[in-house]
Amino acid sequence: MRNKKRNHSPKFKAKVALAAFKGDKTIAELSQQFEVHPTQITSWRKQLLENVQEAFGSGAKVGQEAHVKDLHAKIGQLTLENDFLSKALGR
Repeated sequence: MRNKKRNHSPKFKAKVALAAFKGDKTIAELSQQFEVHPTQITSWRKQLLENVQEAFGSGAKVGQEAHVKDLHAKIGQLTLENDFLSKALGR
């Protein structure tokens, strides 16, 4: 009988990858501790190292700029609604 494929959360993967990065324990010890195949731990560690710059890079800035654009759009919408209601009430 074949084992079911397990889906691990990003939080769990990050925890395991960081533990592997620290180097306090061997990959074999981490494999036993987290019940994950050693190859998978090595893969997650590699992904962590390849993508670590995104935590401090422009990825966060792009998301922030999109959020600011959404807020500006909302301000514009509320201003139009406010102007319309002011005119409708005769102010």
